[in-house]
Amino acid sequence: MNRSDETQKPVLIAKNYEGIDGRLAGQEPEKALTLGLSADETELLGTLWGKDGENWQTLDSQSFSRILDMAIFLAQGNLYFQEAYRYEKFYNPEDPQVAIIGLQGGRMTVAADTENPQLDQDILAFHDLLQKDGELLGQRFRTLKRLLDEAGY
Repeated sequence: MNRSDETQKPVLIAKNYEGIDGRLAGQEPEKALTLGLSADETELLGTLWGKDGENWQTLDSQSFSRILDMAIFLAQGNLYFQEAYRYEKFYNPEDPQVAIIGLQGGRMTVAADTENPQLDQDILAFHDLLQKDGELLGQRFRTLKRLLDEAGY
């Protein structure tokens, strides 16, 4: 892999990611996922790479903990939207808190973003798209569950 970006030392690679990249599958240039070390070897990183001519460039790179936090957040959001229809606006304006998730002695408070002036419209559009992507996401959730089970979590 010829990289123009040396912010990560890849250890594992998943080539041809462009073929399974969700709704973008098959519509974009060559992509790859890598797991590796930061250049200073202080962090574990997950990186999405994109091909730019002959070179690979970082499209996004996050620490493992942030990737897992986003997965936890996504799973909680998905769980919430399975029951959100109970609210007229798909959230409770008087109590927008969805969940509190304990992590590292702290907490991740998940809530409807009432600071979004378009929340009433956006939350419905989000729910509709979440429903359309149900099969796509469900496959990934099941795969993640299977791998976590196999790893003993």
